[in-house]
Amino acid sequence: MRGPRASRWLLAAPMALLALATVYPLVFTANVAMKTRNDYILDRFSPARPPHGDNLVTAWTSADMGRYFVNSLVVVPVSVALLLLIGSMAGFALSHLRFRGSRMLFLGCLAALFVPFQVIMVPLARMMAESGLMDTYPGLILAYVAQFLPFTVFLMTSYYTGVPGEIVDAARIDGSTLYGVYRRVMLPMGRPALLSVGILDTLFCWNDVLIALLMMPSPEHRTLMTGVTSLRGQYTDNIPAFAAGVLIAALPVLLIYLFFQRQIAAGITAGSTKG
Repeated sequence: MRGPRASRWLLAAPMALLALATVYPLVFTANVAMKTRNDYILDRFSPARPPHGDNLVTAWTSADMGRYFVNSLVVVPVSVALLLLIGSMAGFALSHLRFRGSRMLFLGCLAALFVPFQVIMVPLARMMAESGLMDTYPGLILAYVAQFLPFTVFLMTSYYTGVPGEIVDAARIDGSTLYGVYRRVMLPMGRPALLSVGILDTLFCWNDVLIALLMMPSPEHRTLMTGVTSLRGQYTDNIPAFAAGVLIAALPVLLIYLFFQRQIAAGITAGSTKG
């Protein structure tokens, strides 16, 4: 009995420390956001007594976080919808349709996962500027789709590879076109993977700073995360207001994770099957 208990403690102790290290920064940020500037200067680690919500109002109104939040709500859902549409179509084609170059195309998508955005950011910005898409919502949406599409295609292809080919053949024999097979068979069967990948893509786009900072130089077009980075310089002497902005930006991501943590874990492991 001592052996299994000891092994459980050896596993539980590091996991508890990891969970504490992950949760503590969020709790600390929320506590600082509820303090006045004087309270923070006097004691930054003590609990806020009493809690003040003025910093949240300041960050939302004076720091224009409301506008940044709306910008993110415009860009992120459209980007994720395009990623899921194109990624699911490509996943179906690469997993069940045999055509010349399909294997090389899949390997190309896999290789694109290892290319850092910093490598392509200069030519991307130049191409967007020449096309008139710089500092526009469509330009940022296209940049997100280009950056995260290889990841989406890879996971959807890996998932659809596990769907028996006989199902596709039976649908074709019944008279369905390729689009009919995709819409009536592959989309319903791929719903778990689409949900998982959609959540991950949402987190990627929502948390992005570098692409949005490059594509949206105008202050009025900033997304929420780039707006948070600008707060650091604007409220250098008012750390509680900056912490309030960080808390506003983190809450949607935290809620998504709490409600869809199983789907996120499934999405991370969806590509582990042999493709």
